[in-house]
Formats: sequence, structure tokens, C-alpha cells
Amino acid sequence: MAPVQIAPGVYDVGVTDWNIRDFHGYSTDLGTTYNAFLVVDEKIALIDSVKKEFGDQLLDNISQIVDPRKIDFVVSNHTEPDHAGSLARVMHRVGEEKPLICSKMGHKNLPRHFSQKWNYRPVGSGEELKLGKRTLVFLETRMVHWPDSMFSFLKEEGILFSSDGFGQHYAGPEKFDDEVGGGIMVHAKKYFANILLLYTPLIDKLIQQVMDLKLDIRMICPDHGVIWRKEPKKIITAYQHWCRQEPEKKAVVIYDTMWKSTQKMAEAIHSGILGEGVASKPLSLRGWHRSEVMTEVFDARAVVVGSPTLNNGLYPSLADFLCYMKGLKPKNKIGAAFGSYGWSGEAVKLIEAELTQMGIPLAQPGLKIQFVPEKPQLEACREFGRQIGRAVKTELPA
Repeated sequence: MAPVQIAPGVYDVGVTDWNIRDFHGYSTDLGTTYNAFLVVDEKIALIDSVKKEFGDQLLDNISQIVDPRKIDFVVSNHTEPDHAGSLARVMHRVGEEKPLICSKMGHKNLPRHFSQKWNYRPVGSGEELKLGKRTLVFLETRMVHWPDSMFSFLKEEGILFSSDGFGQHYAGPEKFDDEVGGGIMVHAKKYFANILLLYTPLIDKLIQQVMDLKLDIRMICPDHGVIWRKEPKKIITAYQHWCRQEPEKKAVVIYDTMWKSTQKMAEAIHSGILGEGVASKPLSLRGWHRSEVMTEVFDARAVVVGSPTLNNGLYPSLADFLCYMKGLKPKNKIGAAFGSYGWSGEAVKLIEAELTQMGIPLAQPGLKIQFVPEKPQLEACREFGRQIGRAVKTELPA
């Protein structure tokens, strides 16, 4: 990816990772980008770096604009290796003595990743860095989504460099939101549901802090995906809505199956939910990645989970997904469990225990069927679904 000028004297010098397909458990079927930004003024600042293996490409992009040795400041908004992994390579080229700007927590964390004795300059919220005609203002954003995270705001241009906030795992020829169109919101929602959902109380407060500062935000530059230049307020408004975790009139039926018995149950339950006028999706973990399922869970009211019993326990794919969902702490859900079994049938109770531990109340007792469901059992499954559908309609939060 060649450097792109996004404003006078401001360049995206990041790189595209076309081939990555898994990002610590998150499916990245379209790849991703590691965005880094160069601000050229009387003084020159590099904001963030990229994943280690792309360090030379980053330096090549910078070299098309300025000699890297002319960079006066390096800003590290986030210590995670996809944004700081090439710092050693960058600092070697820029000059080990150049100031490395980071948050106070970044100052604690970066030396645990790099042994070099760099010229750290920790900053707090509200501190400024004059570059000449333009000024960078820093805002600590702890746990969005690491303790060291911070935003950098180029005041005169109204550009917010938002680190891992407002991003998407999306790689394409487009650089800006208006070039992709409304479809980019699907990727932004998936990113929020799978990376930031756990931190919604902190994100909600952070957005309010940003609003209270009355920053004139005209562009948002995240470290992943496209830049929000046409409608930066659109993604801010979406985050405010997503932080409230207000569910839709919707259920998801998540399952896996050994010999199709649990699948037959899932399809009948799904049919019963639809019969109550409630949207429903049957999601087999054979065909849906956990992060895609989590995106569907995000705005659903009911989470209905089905598993056959295997070795007196859960089917492995269900155990994997429930562990994944538990870590993200979704709110405002109701749940239910179902499954087929041969002789012991523990899976349903184990699912119910997991949902209860997540703080998800059970809409009704679980349903389990031995061996292959016949016509009467399938009707029981449809009635199970109808009851869930009714619960969705009557128990939506005000």
C-alpha cells in the first residue's frame, strides 16, 4: 500500500495485510490494515507503527515522503504488537535518541516488550505537542482496549488518531468510508462486538468525555480499516448506540450436531420462534465462525444454545463458543438450552450453568431428547421455540 495524503501535510503510511485470516480468535476473511500516520510540519511526527514483519514496508512508505531520520517524534498510541511490533526497526532508522511519546501506562508496558533504552516521553490527558503550525493533543483511553491506549488529536485539522477505537478489520483498495459506502458499518459492528464489547462502560464514558471537550472532529483515523472522513459522527453515534446494548426483537439458535439430531431440534426451534413473529437465525458452528456468531448475538435478545452430549460433556465447538462469549460479557439477553443425547445427557445442564454464570437468565427449562427426534418431539421443539419467541416479545427492555 503506497502512502496516501489524507490532509495537507498528513499521510497514511500504513500497510495492508491481505492474507491474515485469524486475529487472536477473530475471523478476518477480508484481511486487515495496520494504519500509521505521518504529520509533516516544522517538526515531523510519526503516529504508531505496524506489525513487526511489515516494518520495512512502513519505512519504505515514509521514505517516499521524507527521510525517516528527519522524523522528530514517534507517538505510540498503543503497545499491542500489531501497532508497536516494528518500533525497534523504526527507532533504529529514525534515531534511538528521538522522543518516543506514549501514555503513562505505555511507559510501563513498552519496556516489557523492548529492551532498548529509548527516550520515553510519557504524557497524560490534555498534554500537547507543538509541531509548528499544528498541535497534537493527547487523551488517555485506558482499556480501550489495553491499559496503555490513548488517542492523539491534531487540533488544527480536526483529525482524531483513535488507535483501536472506531476500527474495522477490513482490507481493500478503498481508503475512506465514503469510498466503501454503508457496508463498512457491518465490519465496524463485528469489530465492536468481538473486541470492544467487554469495555462498553468505559467506552461510553470516554465518548462522553470527548463530547464534553467539544473537539471539532472532522476525521477519525483508526489503526485498522478505513478512515472516517465523510461522516465521522456516524461511527461515534453508532458506538454510543452499541454501548447501550439494546437488543432487537431477535433470537439466535447456536448449535453443533453429531448425527443431525441436535440440528433437527435447532431447525424446529427456529421455526417456532419465527412463528411468533420474532426474527431468528439458526447458526451451525460447523459453518459459522465464533466471531460471526458473536456479531449476531450482539444485538439479539435471546441466545438459544444446543449441543449433543459427548463423553458426558459439551460438544467441543460449543464449549469453545461459550468460553468466547463469556469473556465478552454481553448484556440484556435471555437464554435457553437444548440438545440430543444417547445415554447420559449432561450437555443441556452444562449449557444452562454457563449461561447462568454469564448473568443470562433462562427463559425456560432446557429441552433434551434422546437419540433421534420424531414427530412428537419435533413439535415439542417448535413449542419450545414459540415460548422463547413470546419471551422475546414480552421481556424486551423498555
